[in-house]
Amino acid sequence: MRLIVIGAGPGGYETAVEAARRGLEVTLVSDGPLGGTCLNEGCIPTKSLIHNCCDKSLPLEEAQKAKAAVVATLAQGIEQLLKPVTVVQGRARFVGPRRISVGDRTYEADRIIIATGSQSASLPIPGAELALTSSSVLELAKAPESMVIIGGGVIGLEFAGIFNSLGTKVTVLEYCPGILPRFDLDIAKRLKSQLMRSGIGIVTSAAVTSLTELPDGLLEVSYRLKDENLSLRTDCALMAVGRRPVVSALNLEAAGVEYDNKGIRTDDKMRTSAEGVYAVGDVTGGIMLAHVASYQGLRALNDICALEDRIDFGIIPSVVFTRPELAAVGLTEEDCKAREIPYRVLRSNYRANGKALASDAAEGCLKVLAGEDGRIIGCHILGEHAAELIHEAAVLMASGLRIEDARWIIHAHPTLSEILQSALRQ
Repeated sequence: MRLIVIGAGPGGYETAVEAARRGLEVTLVSDGPLGGTCLNEGCIPTKSLIHNCCDKSLPLEEAQKAKAAVVATLAQGIEQLLKPVTVVQGRARFVGPRRISVGDRTYEADRIIIATGSQSASLPIPGAELALTSSSVLELAKAPESMVIIGGGVIGLEFAGIFNSLGTKVTVLEYCPGILPRFDLDIAKRLKSQLMRSGIGIVTSAAVTSLTELPDGLLEVSYRLKDENLSLRTDCALMAVGRRPVVSALNLEAAGVEYDNKGIRTDDKMRTSAEGVYAVGDVTGGIMLAHVASYQGLRALNDICALEDRIDFGIIPSVVFTRPELAAVGLTEEDCKAREIPYRVLRSNYRANGKALASDAAEGCLKVLAGEDGRIIGCHILGEHAAELIHEAAVLMASGLRIEDARWIIHAHPTLSEILQSALRQ
């Protein structure tokens, strides 16, 4: 069977590698570097900067060199993984059902997977083009004296932490009443307090209305707060208001693929409206996370190979790599209330954990949401190594283990993982 994969991010290249391993004849088409946004402009570069700037206190110039080295190493690894795959550099465009053109060449396949990802979104306001994007900000050679970040979501807050650690005066302007609107409100409020104590300015319910370049080279960021028009003078501004699917250049109409401004429509097997054509990852407009794209690619490939799987897209861990980290899986309290799902809350604090105290990491909390049947339906962690700790909760949820059974699992002492056990023992 011949398979074309369009896009070389995690949803694309990982699927291509697995498809080749299963014996399919695979062609991967990409108009950008291997690894896509995640490796080159997103997940990996930002985590490298967070580690080197926030944890190691390196100046930005040195942190940028370290970041480039990490990206280059991982890119070489992807190149090796793709040895069994035919890689075509260029922009793919549909010219018919299961047929694409790349430059002056045409390719046909039995199945096609679209994994073209997303790009930075921008507010439709005057002067929006004056702002940095989440891609261009990664290329700064010197930390500015001041920065206004438009958007208090994951991307905005992670960059706020990076530049705050470099000595930049950072102000975050968020349109919603609180930061991280999709996360548990209680945990997001706690994170906001800690970020503000670290020196990051955060203004919520702020609607940015324009950006203006001033004669002295500074930017004026104007915004409306309640009934008041306000502005900030800053060296630079970062637009971090989310991402939008990359679909416009694909000529999807030629293949009969339905889409809207939210992305390509798919069913639970990742099939589009066109027979034999699938879409995975950010381009579908769903949860825009690299690991979601990877597993959606696996779901699509399994359908192509007539295989069933047990992937549960209702259990997706997500992490905000601020200092402290915030991690979550499952439902929030707000979700439960909106859906009228009965639940109870089990809590535990880092301050009561021996390893946390010994490691000078006592600031933090963990919250478990338990359903009526005693199973975990949500877990939210704020604190040291939350990104790693969240996966035990995800495993418990995926296994369907009840709290009354999970609380008897022995954990090593002293470890941060005991924080979850402390909550479950309530």
